[in-house]
Amino acid sequence: MQKTKVLWIIVIVLLISNVFFAWMFISAKMSVRDLKTKASNQKVNADILNFTQLFMDKVLGGSKEVSFDDRLQLENAVRSLNDKQILESWQIFTKAKDSAEVQKDFYALFQLLLKKITP
Repeated sequence: MQKTKVLWIIVIVLLISNVFFAWMFISAKMSVRDLKTKASNQKVNADILNFTQLFMDKVLGGSKEVSFDDRLQLENAVRSLNDKQILESWQIFTKAKDSAEVQKDFYALFQLLLKKITP
């Protein structure tokens, strides 16, 4: 009788500890998934901001025509974002023919870049 009582107490303690550790594991797994998502968003934000800074420095801040090397650097930077909408907007911007179209396409590109930054 005494042995079965002790055995039942041990089984109950083990069962409760298993439930507790399973809950801790699931909680930790959800936290890791959330942190991975945030880290991914931060990388995307950093890439967008780096491209935007490069664009400002090379295109808007430059007093002369954009060189071939700068164009290539900008093209590579926009492609490395792996965002179809930004790439399409960039291609529309680079194909602009006159000043009014450049301004309109620049505004659209810049607005899209700002929208893509996630908090």
